[in-house]
Amino acid sequence: MSLIRELRDRLGFMKGNLTILTIRQVVGMFFRRMVLSYASLFIIAVGGNSSQIGIINSLMPLAGLLMFPISGYLADRTSRVKLIALADLLSAVTMLCYVFAPSWEWIALGALLQGFMVFSFPPTSAILADSLDPKNRGVGIALMNTLANAVAMFSPYIAAIVIQIYSDNMGMRILYGLLGLQFVFSAVLVYRKLEETTHKDSNNPIPKFSSILRESYSGIPELWKNMSRSVKALGLVVLMGFIANGVTSPFWVLYATEVIGLSNMEWGLILLFESILKVVLTVPAGIISDRYSRTKTLLVAVTVSFISLPALIFATGFTGVLLVRLGAALAGAMFMPASTALMADYVPRSLRGRVMAAIGRGSVMIGAAGGGTGGPGMGYLFTIPVIISSLAGGVFYALNPNYPWIILAVTCLIQILAVILFIKEPKNIEI
Repeated sequence: MSLIRELRDRLGFMKGNLTILTIRQVVGMFFRRMVLSYASLFIIAVGGNSSQIGIINSLMPLAGLLMFPISGYLADRTSRVKLIALADLLSAVTMLCYVFAPSWEWIALGALLQGFMVFSFPPTSAILADSLDPKNRGVGIALMNTLANAVAMFSPYIAAIVIQIYSDNMGMRILYGLLGLQFVFSAVLVYRKLEETTHKDSNNPIPKFSSILRESYSGIPELWKNMSRSVKALGLVVLMGFIANGVTSPFWVLYATEVIGLSNMEWGLILLFESILKVVLTVPAGIISDRYSRTKTLLVAVTVSFISLPALIFATGFTGVLLVRLGAALAGAMFMPASTALMADYVPRSLRGRVMAAIGRGSVMIGAAGGGTGGPGMGYLFTIPVIISSLAGGVFYALNPNYPWIILAVTCLIQILAVILFIKEPKNIEI
């Protein structure tokens, strides 16, 4: 009973904005995971190949070069709620490029347009950080991710059934259409229910686009100078995660089905087991992170990543791939709450919009297995490295399917060194 009472007391803060953001994340992840788990198969189905998969995945972060600094600027000066709602509504429109795509070039266009929707990331990250009490940041983020993963755990398996019934081509079009409807729901929910966390002066007009762009980029050196060493190191850890995902993410399903020989249903079943484990572990990991040490939790997470993820190249069947993905679940359950809480701890409230636009929320999906790079934690300073890694992933996979996972091992090693050498528990936690 004492454990139940403690959990109830610790989770009582999940209300208001946190409830709305959790609903948005839960519904969004359910439909996104159905699509992303098999996105590479859709590209192949409409005439693409592994190199073109890399090209498509490099286009989405390209728009971040333009949008991230601007959105970070606007997130600290205008309505964050309206920015998020607008991005969701426009995302629904971009899904039409996928639903009616006659060739892989249309998917590339959709990816590029969808990349512009990243202007919702900084305001979302800022509202989330502002809405979480410092002592509950780890468990709060963990709970949000647990609920999202609990609902989405069946998504890959459901998607596999849809694809098996309707084929890779038509099945994926149906799934993209459902994702578009989800974006409409999210836009309405955010606009009507999400509340601002900072006061905006309505008498202070928003500058011209050119002025915003100039001020955003001219302020980067000063912003970087004001970041602590721990913030920069945490940014490096997250960047390595994005690079690893850029190289490997679109090719997990291809490696599992083409190289190892699993069926789509077997791959979906593995992702289901992975999601179940992540759901079970994420909240306890968040509580451990809050109660004992966020830095040590982060170190364990990146160490588990280093041991498990590159081992895919040694897997020969269902059991081997399952063990690798269970390692990804364990690492991800620990990494997300610890890293996101640390970023919020380090960065002052007044700078969160701009800092999180630059280097992200402090989080990245460990071993993202469905294309993309594991956002929404990416910042614009990461854009060029992620574009390069996405392009390189397609080239390396075409040369040798094992190469992307060798690069993954190197990024994990860099993460371990960065955490050990530079990331410390904050002495003064920002509210």
